[in-house]
Amino acid sequence: MNEYAIFDACRTGDITSLETLCKENPALVNAIDAKGFTPLILAAYNDQKEVVGFLLSHGADVNAQDAAGNTALMGVCFKGYKEIAKQLLDAGADVDLRNGNGAPALTFAATFGQLQIAEWLLQHGAKTNLPDARGKTSLDHAVIQENEAMVELIERYQPPNN
Repeated sequence: MNEYAIFDACRTGDITSLETLCKENPALVNAIDAKGFTPLILAAYNDQKEVVGFLLSHGADVNAQDAAGNTALMGVCFKGYKEIAKQLLDAGADVDLRNGNGAPALTFAATFGQLQIAEWLLQHGAKTNLPDARGKTSLDHAVIQENEAMVELIERYQPPNN
């Protein structure tokens, strides 16, 4: 198989090929392609729950970042893949890790209206006051989107004013 086979298997959900590749070379679970994507990031972005589970159980770095600084968790917050979000959170994904634009996963959940995922992030300790590169917090993004339910959720987790 060629050097890109691991990425194709993760993108398409080909668990049989993935198992074979990782048996031959266990380090492939943390390989990086030309765009900085890891197998876990590609599997998460492509809604491949079984592949995500396999990779996590075989030592994939849950906090790996692509060339833009995005993680698998950020991708599922954007896309709304709840089951994979749960897998990543259960595996210890860093909820406050920020991408190249300074945005944490909660900003993605707030911007794209992923209320359940946002609640899980907050339950896992996501900070509500992390500004992105434009100085906007997750709450600011919820307000911009006019998402009342998201605003209320984030406000419930705001630290008290001192």
